[in-house]
Amino acid sequence: MTRLKTACLTTALTLAALLGQPARAETTYQDADAIAALNGTWASPAAEDWGRGTFGTRSFTFKGGTWSLDFALALDPGMNAKVFEFHTTGTYDVLAPSATVPGAFEMLFREDIKAVTLGATDPGLIEAFGLAGCNLTPDMKTDISATGCAIWKPVAECGEDHDLLALDADQNLYFGVRPADNDMCTPDKRPTALLPAVVKQN
Repeated sequence: MTRLKTACLTTALTLAALLGQPARAETTYQDADAIAALNGTWASPAAEDWGRGTFGTRSFTFKGGTWSLDFALALDPGMNAKVFEFHTTGTYDVLAPSATVPGAFEMLFREDIKAVTLGATDPGLIEAFGLAGCNLTPDMKTDISATGCAIWKPVAECGEDHDLLALDADQNLYFGVRPADNDMCTPDKRPTALLPAVVKQN
C-alpha cells in the first residue's frame, strides 16, 4: 500500500487526536443494564473534523439487543462531497466495567454484515482511499461481508469489534477511540479512551 493510501485511510478511519480526549471526570454514567436496554438512534450532533480536509458523521441504532452503524466520510463540513459510507450491523454484549476508563464498559459488537457505498467518482480519490479494488459502483450499497474492502476485513476474518461504551445521565453515548488501522478484532485491541458523544435522536 502506498504512503498516500495509508495516510488517507488513517485519516478516514481515525478521528483527530483532540477528539480522543477522555470524557470529563465529573460526568455521571449509567450502569450495564441501561446499556443492554438501549433503544433508539444516536448520531453526531454535527459533522466531525477528521483532519486532512475530511469530515465524518456517525449514526448508531440500537434495538432489542442489536446495533447498527452508519458512518459517512466527506470532503466538506456540509457532507455534500461524500467519499464513502460504511454500514455494519449485528448483535452486542455488555461485558465488564472498563479497568482503564471510569464509567465505560467493555463491549463486544458483532458485525454480521459490512457494506460500503461509494460516493466519490474521481479515480484518483478512489485510489487514494484504497477503494479502487473493491468492485464498488457509485451510489450503490455493496455488501463486502465476504470480501472485505480497504481496511475493513471480511466478516469471516473479523466479525467482532471489541470496543468501549459509556452512557451518561443525559443519554449521550461515548464509544472508544479507534486505532489507525481500524483493527479491534480481538480483545487486546480494545480502546483505552473515549470519543466525543453521539446524541440521542429518538
